[in-house]
Amino acid sequence: MAFTAEQLRHYLPIPDSPFSIWWIGFSGGLDSTVLLHALAQLRLPVQLRALHINHQISSNANRWQSQCADFCAQLSIPFYAEKVSVVNTGKGIEDAARAARYSVFEKNIARDNYLLTAHHANDQAETLLLRLMRGTGPRGLAAMAAVRALGEGWLARPMLHFTRAELEAYALTHQLTWVDDESNVDDDYDRNFLRNQVMPLLHSRWPEFKRKWQQTAELCAQQEGVIEEIAREDLLRAAPLIERIGQSIELKALVGLSHARKQNLLRYWLRLNNHTTPEQSHWHQIEQQIFAGRDDAQPRVAWGNVALQTYRERLYALPLQMPELELRLQLSDASVKPRLKADLPDMRIGYRSGGERCKPVGRGHSQTLKKLLQDYQLEPWLRDRVPLVFSGDNLAAVGDLWVCADFVAAENEAGYALIWQ
Repeated sequence: MAFTAEQLRHYLPIPDSPFSIWWIGFSGGLDSTVLLHALAQLRLPVQLRALHINHQISSNANRWQSQCADFCAQLSIPFYAEKVSVVNTGKGIEDAARAARYSVFEKNIARDNYLLTAHHANDQAETLLLRLMRGTGPRGLAAMAAVRALGEGWLARPMLHFTRAELEAYALTHQLTWVDDESNVDDDYDRNFLRNQVMPLLHSRWPEFKRKWQQTAELCAQQEGVIEEIAREDLLRAAPLIERIGQSIELKALVGLSHARKQNLLRYWLRLNNHTTPEQSHWHQIEQQIFAGRDDAQPRVAWGNVALQTYRERLYALPLQMPELELRLQLSDASVKPRLKADLPDMRIGYRSGGERCKPVGRGHSQTLKKLLQDYQLEPWLRDRVPLVFSGDNLAAVGDLWVCADFVAAENEAGYALIWQ
């Protein structure tokens, strides 16, 4: 199938309105040059904007940026460029550059905007192979989605059905020039090795393999959709809650599922809350410590940016970097009960140091703070973090959990509502 602007039209999003903004990720390479040129020919009822990311890796980066700006001027398409610093954090320079690039994309893509990228069938085949090398399931084999959410807007890849050879034929027909990144010949990069060494060999044996692999990716994406439907139903039965910190689900709902559905539900729930999903090495720990362990042992399994922990027959997903919780005292009328007296002398906020006692309003006698926190079923990981309100040396309130009996505001007194979040 030859690539033309009219063929591209079949794979484009439907414009929401004449005021829709479509950003094009424009590196200046062959692929994005063809995409931008073809979109300009279609004269769509949208506002096109080219967004160039200057990674500052190559000594030619500034020249490439100027070349991109000149091309956009020829097409009368607004050009935006942003320089980024690419820092290798241990996952490789390719991953670092991609992270920097998508950070800029997300920052610029407003609600209902589209970002169009020029990924094509060759890129899809490379992505699928790379994911196979790392070990993956249907979600990974779905490779790059044609459309997905990006920040507040959407990312679209309308050229996945076209090969690089077809794009190059279009570029030569229209006498286009493009940036040629010298790093593309460096086979130290995994993707370059596949592109330069492996793909030509596969093509010589199976000329249509890229289109077949695109079909595989689409079928896997369909299967992943079904798998997610099952996960959503299982999650609903697990009674998910947003907690003071993190999220939780019923442990017994998980334990009753098959091994495969347990893993499916956990992955889906963690992804939904922007947590790192577990790798295969973590599943044994989860099975042994979380599902087969004793609830009173408070087992904890951590990886990436999340920790799983149990309490009172619920499974909690907690961020590894626990956020600070703030206690706010807000003047309130008597409809809020109980309220803390607003005119307490020497009022201050502190934390547990040991030995604190209190008689919460409505209780018959005072008890140690340790015992009260257990009775009020505050999660163990929050008990040393709960803010305490003191009046002088006397404990007056504990977070927004309770007010001590001697410090409750009467109906005709000014009082504070306590908000701990």
